[in-house]
Amino acid sequence: MREYQSLSHTKWNCKYHIVFIPKRRKKVIFGQLRKRLGELFHELAKQKGCEIVEGHLMSDHVHMCISIPPKYAISNVVGFIKGKSAISIARQFMGKTKHFTGENFWARGYFVSTVGLDEEVVRAYIREQEKEEERYEQLRLWK
Repeated sequence: MREYQSLSHTKWNCKYHIVFIPKRRKKVIFGQLRKRLGELFHELAKQKGCEIVEGHLMSDHVHMCISIPPKYAISNVVGFIKGKSAISIARQFMGKTKHFTGENFWARGYFVSTVGLDEEVVRAYIREQEKEEERYEQLRLWK
């Protein structure tokens, strides 16, 4: 049975597969930053009444399956998560304390797809992303 959530006048189940990358797709998501980003994304999503159902951080991109209430635009939630996480990264890992104008960690765009009835397929894809990329890398070695 599907789990529907409620607002005062709405029953809803809105889940999205979102992918975004660091600036110039640099491989910078590892170690302490990777550990902190996972926690931070969950905290930021909760502030907007959202829930990250599944997520995986690769060295050069982020996958998440996120449940977003219909009262928020997807672009607003993704912008909020990317913006606030960039500020947190600058403070904790780059030694910045103020004046973040012009400093960007994430690239401008993102990919989004509605999950719909294929939620389990999307969640499995996100879970297996790293294994699939390793397999692809191994295949490229033989070319």
